[in-house]
Amino acid sequence: MKTALLGSLALALVLTPRLAAHSADEPTPRTDEGWVKRQELLNQRAAEAGGKAQVIFIGDSITQGWEGAGREVWEKHYASRHAVNLGIGGDRTQHVLWRLQNGNLKGLKPKVAVIMIGTNNSNGEDNTVEQIADGVTAIVKHLRQTVPETKILLLGIFPRNENPSPQRGKLAQVNQILQKLDDQQSIFYLDIGHRFLDARGLIPRALMPDFLHLSPAGYAAWAEAIEPLLRRLLGDAAVATTAADLSGEWVWTIQGPDGNPVSAPLILQREGDRVTGRFARGSDGWLEIENGRIRGDEFSWTVNRDRPGGGTMTYQMTGKLVDGAITGRAKTEMDGRTVDVEWSAKRN
Repeated sequence: MKTALLGSLALALVLTPRLAAHSADEPTPRTDEGWVKRQELLNQRAAEAGGKAQVIFIGDSITQGWEGAGREVWEKHYASRHAVNLGIGGDRTQHVLWRLQNGNLKGLKPKVAVIMIGTNNSNGEDNTVEQIADGVTAIVKHLRQTVPETKILLLGIFPRNENPSPQRGKLAQVNQILQKLDDQQSIFYLDIGHRFLDARGLIPRALMPDFLHLSPAGYAAWAEAIEPLLRRLLGDAAVATTAADLSGEWVWTIQGPDGNPVSAPLILQREGDRVTGRFARGSDGWLEIENGRIRGDEFSWTVNRDRPGGGTMTYQMTGKLVDGAITGRAKTEMDGRTVDVEWSAKRN
């Protein structure tokens, strides 16, 4: 009786489909011509880079976008590191997993692999939170087996949609699971999603024009956010921050008349060697930046504001961007004397 019961149980286990099987962690190629050509190109890149590549970026269209909107930032931060872009637009975890098993890693022995994948699995009912996490985990496991000396910088999936939404919440839940993969030895998890949100939890168009793909300022924010950890994992020198990193939303702080710090929103936009933007002025509106110029990582502009008793005060403001933060000075003439104070700003 007992033997028969065990035999029936074993047969049931053989015949019952694996409940964990799902699309997100099953290596799958795409068949459209554009994808096939891009896959062949990435295999060629890997072969040409070989052992020189220190960093590889693995992902979907957001990663592929380093070749578009992110080109300037890529040249500054990653060209000298012989980085290889292994991103294909529209890819899901299962497609990336197939690519890594079919040529994208051949000949590569990078010091660091940066992974940011999964947002395309989150559409509708395509995959559950657990399934998306399984797909990303399968990619991490494959890298550990194939290039065991490579450190993995696993990024939380970036937020999407202008406003908080069920889909954004789904991705946040995936990230909570992915965080558990961090062992601080071979796998290092980093969530930089807050860099793409303002104080109200909205995604600014200045960083994500379509609330999914990044602008040049968005790629600058990405590079700036991962640089300290990436530098540590690579064991190389810091990459100087570029003036392009100015674009975006900031919170600036200056000493008030009573000696206490006063903070307010600041919005900046860089176009070539010009800087435009505006400072929040309490409930009275905004103060526009005039004559803004950038040279390297140093910049200057003027801001005019009316005085309560009449007349105008002109602030000559200068600053420098260091490690993602702004430090500077603001000078103005007040009652026949020069007032020179420090100011600073951090990304919102």
